[in-house]
Amino acid sequence: MPRETSYIERLFGVRGKRVVVTGGVRGIGRAIAQGFVEGGAEVVVTSRSAEDCARAEDELGASGTCRAVPADLSTVAGCREFAATIGSLFPALDVLVNNAGAQHEQPLPEFSEDGWDHVHDVNVKAPFFLVQALLPLLEATGSADEPARVITVGSVNALRVAKRDVYAYSSSKAAAHHLSTHLAARLAPGITVNVLAPGMFVTGLRREGKEYRRDPAVLAEVPLGRFVGPSDVAGAALYLASTAGSGLTGVVIPVDCGLATTR
Repeated sequence: MPRETSYIERLFGVRGKRVVVTGGVRGIGRAIAQGFVEGGAEVVVTSRSAEDCARAEDELGASGTCRAVPADLSTVAGCREFAATIGSLFPALDVLVNNAGAQHEQPLPEFSEDGWDHVHDVNVKAPFFLVQALLPLLEATGSADEPARVITVGSVNALRVAKRDVYAYSSSKAAAHHLSTHLAARLAPGITVNVLAPGMFVTGLRREGKEYRRDPAVLAEVPLGRFVGPSDVAGAALYLASTAGSGLTGVVIPVDCGLATTR
């Protein structure tokens, strides 16, 4: 006979859920995807790089069920093409994690239009049009008692003023936060939309970010005295996707070791 699931498993488990994690091949997205894979979910990750996708599928697939689909989500056509691929894999979708992001750092006098547009295309336009394209699959599984989930990966920089020249990134993440609360109101009760706002993550930074992070004064600002780790973001995402998190929508959760919430 099948093993009976415990109360904790029924409350916090994600086994059997169909999950998409954009930008799930590295950094925060990879940590979130790993959590879902090891929790028994069927996971699809995506990246623009076919090589990165192949590597992630192989590595994540060693722990469970994972497919990787190369896609450029910075355009509406790319979002629709990716959604069509997901529709060929799943009859319905339980969880969409809009994690894929872009950043551009440049001094204010030289900040480029191309950099600005690319960041806003990836961080704001893509999440909106991907939700639009995947809406039939999310609606096919969501109900008031057990809604489908959209999880937006925002940023602590949407909650405080950044100290680096990342104007497009900060503004785009603030827009993504507000967009998520707007979608939460529109898509209830069958779909919840919530935001994770990570602080400084332990991996996946560009050279400028790594240099910034090495400054002892930076870590001194973090109340918990450490950077955000994989289990922090994965645990928060799993909670939002589980039955335990089904009563939350329109919420922004700072996963930042206290950086924004105590300053």
